[in-house]
Amino acid sequence: MSHQAISLKDKLAKFSDQWAPKVIAEINDYQVKLVKLEGEFLWHKHDETDEAFLCLDGEMKIELRDGQVALQSGDLFVVPRGAEHRVVSERECSVLLIEPRGVLNTGDGNSELAADNDVWI
Repeated sequence: MSHQAISLKDKLAKFSDQWAPKVIAEINDYQVKLVKLEGEFLWHKHDETDEAFLCLDGEMKIELRDGQVALQSGDLFVVPRGAEHRVVSERECSVLLIEPRGVLNTGDGNSELAADNDVWI
């Protein structure tokens, strides 16, 4: 068994596509993912799970139907299960996501923005 730290910086350098989360680790049934964002994502929700967003670099907003949360580098926000939300970032932003294995980035997958699931880097 190899014991090795995961370098977020190195993992982020391996891809440039946006809105397409990449798995870097698993914790029980949860996945730790990295994603790069810029612009506005679509409104969606996850009926079965909460979704954690840790802003690593840049600034972003998570818009909810009843308000919004601004995140800067180092800030964390958990979107509660069933809460309709969308992410907005004026400039490219790097984010770490924590969510159960199999969660689609668009909620139901019915969008051209639906990313392939379980893509490891």
